[in-house]
Formats: sequence, C-alpha cells, structure tokens
Amino acid sequence: MISNVAGFETYLTDYDRALLEGEEGPAAQMAMRILHRMLPVYGVDRFMDISAAHIDSTVYMGVATMEYAERLASLGAKVRVPSTLNVSGVDEHGWEEWEVPAEVAGNAIRQMKAYEAMGCIPTWTCAPYQTEHAPVFGQQIAAGESNVIGYYNSVIGARTERYPDLLDICAAITGRVPAAGLHLDEGRAGTALLRLKGVPRALQEDDAFYPVLGHLLGRKASDGIPVVEGMEVQPNLDQLKAICAGGASAGAIALFHLVGITPEAPTVNAAFKGRVPEKVMEIGMTELKEAYRELSTSKGQKLDLVVMGSPHFSITEFKALAPLVAGKKCHPDVEFLVTCSRAVRMIAEHVGLLGPIEAFGAKITVDTCPLTSPMLPARIKHLMTNSAKYAYYSPGLLNVAVTYGRLSDCVQSAVTGRIEKEEGLWSEL
Repeated sequence: MISNVAGFETYLTDYDRALLEGEEGPAAQMAMRILHRMLPVYGVDRFMDISAAHIDSTVYMGVATMEYAERLASLGAKVRVPSTLNVSGVDEHGWEEWEVPAEVAGNAIRQMKAYEAMGCIPTWTCAPYQTEHAPVFGQQIAAGESNVIGYYNSVIGARTERYPDLLDICAAITGRVPAAGLHLDEGRAGTALLRLKGVPRALQEDDAFYPVLGHLLGRKASDGIPVVEGMEVQPNLDQLKAICAGGASAGAIALFHLVGITPEAPTVNAAFKGRVPEKVMEIGMTELKEAYRELSTSKGQKLDLVVMGSPHFSITEFKALAPLVAGKKCHPDVEFLVTCSRAVRMIAEHVGLLGPIEAFGAKITVDTCPLTSPMLPARIKHLMTNSAKYAYYSPGLLNVAVTYGRLSDCVQSAVTGRIEKEEGLWSEL
C-alpha cells in the first residue's frame, strides 16, 4: 500500500495499514501514527520489524511524560516485543531516603506503573545488557538511552538507531521502526579512523583510560562512526561500557569499532566496509590528557559527594569496590552513592558484597540516577566520580563542580574528606 505523509510517499505493508486504521486497537493506532510521521524525518519510505526494545521514556521529566504513558496504557497498549525499561525518576521503594519531593515521587511511580501495565520488563536500569535480557549479534532493536544504543551496536553488534524518548515505546507497541541508518548494513560503516600512537600499554590496562577514550571519541567523531586502531589490550565489558557512555555524552556516538576487538571490526577494511575513511587522526597522550582534564571542573580539594554507577554498577564493579572500602570509613562530611539495577543489587547482597560497602558508609540506590532525579541534598556542590558520563553532565544538570578520577581515588577521597588523586601515567609525558 502506498500512502503519503507530509507530501512524502511511503510504502506500507498490510500490517502497517491495519495499525494505522485502528484494526489493532487505539493504542497501536496512536503509536503507528506517530511512527508514520517520522518516516520523512529519517529519510526513508518504509518500516522494518524489530524483535526487542529498550525504553528510555521511563525517565520522569514532568507531568507530560507521565500522562503520555498513562494515555497509552489507558488505551490498552501492550508491547509486541520484549521491552526492558530504563531508569525511572525515583528509587521506587527508597526515594524517601533522599530529597525527592513527594509529588515528584508519586508521579514518577505512576509513570513506572503505566509502563509495567503495557507489559514491559521492570528492569529499571540504564545497563540492560547486564541482565538476562541482553540482545544478540545482528538482532534488530529499538533502543533509547544513549549508552545502551552504543553498547548494543558496538559491543554486541545488535542493531538500533538512536530512538528518542516517547518514540521508543511506539516502536515497542507496533514492533516496527523506520528501515534506516544503523539498522542497515550500509549504515554501519566507519566514518573516521583514529590511530592510537604512543599510548602506554600500562595506561590501556587502567580502568580510568576507557571513560577518557570514550569522551575523546565523542569530541573527535561527534555523531560519526569512529574506528579505533592500535589497541594493545582486550578491554573487559565494563571498560567497553565506559567507552559507550563517554562517547554518547561528549558526542553522539551510537556505534564505534575497535579493530580486532568489537565484532564488526576484525580488520580496518571490514570496519569501513571497504570504503575510504572521511578523516584520519592520530590519538596520542597529548589528546588523551586534554580529554582527561576536560572531565574535571573542580578547583581545590573540597568534596561533598562521591557517586558512581553511570551506567549502572555491575557485579564486577561491586567486586572491585568491596575490597577497596573494607575496614575503612567514609568521612562524615561526604556522601558516597552507588547506583545500580534492582537485579544487580540483589545479587551483590546475596554474595556478600554489600556488607563491607554499606559498613563503609556508602548508600546504594536502584531504579534511578541522580542526573534524572531531584534526589541530592542542596548542600552538594563538589562531586567526584569515576564515570565520564557523570563528569560530563553533572556541572550542567546538577550545578556542581566535578572531579574525575579512578575508583581507588574516589575511595581515598571519601575517606579523607577531600579530593585526592594519584595521577600516575596521566602526568607522564
């Protein structure tokens, strides 16, 4: 069937037409009408199937996002594909421990319930790839949340475009998305070649390197597809997660290739699908140290909060943190916050990792993120983190000064009550 939207000719299957005409119910009709109007935006004339989704519309941004979800639910909306849920605006069962206004908490929980009523999986995490619901290579998905998009595309080799809030749930309800961009073979070729040169192997083995590398990719490649050549080590999954988060924050990286490491880049030629790179850049210590410095805005040693878990903390990260804090006490003037999913918190508690962390004085919160929740006390003005995403967004979103450092730096600073950093290789020429 041929139809028109805003003067743009589109091609619809019988199923697409049935959705548009309301044969699958009013909620599916509403969702398809929204998607149909997006075809000209994506510059394509047809849809394709997806088999999973990750919904970022869960973040409470005001009454409008709550009412949107409740409207869909009231019309009988049900997701057609397995759909995980991103963070909410609050920790559903622990929000009263923080500074969240009761009205905001109530509305955010209403929004959560609406998405659960649509049949979504209540993961409530910005790291759904750390759950049993992670996709597989080549799987077509509609994902919101920038780091998830980057991880699915880059690390797993699943396929998703950048889906904005409110559109992602429409894709999940219909099981359809525009046949565009990163869903297609031709849309996944690299655009820029970044050659690492003179970067010590010891630095590449350091966890602190990967958020910085992600930040630099975002700065250098913007919304392109960077291909990185010259890695001497095999990053672990949390290090790859950090690249995704840093690249999506400082830029709009939805896909990157690490030659010899990520699944679609066994060689440089494969990463570019035989094409010539649009630009070639060398990345050395000068560029990396500049990116490293950009992640800190604090002056002096004042410290109010140490926060980690953006993206949400994994079990592996809990295993790294627990021995660092064992037998130590957080300074009384410093808050220490770790964010994670419900599932990861449950596992961490079951295997005994939370004991030493909570004895240290840390607080664990689930379901949410301080970047999207009004949970932090007003006194918090100086923050330290090991996350490039927190470091990038906190000054603007939270109106705080931020210091970026490795995990051990964050712990030591929390103990002494002032910012302390071991610069190590970052200070070397």
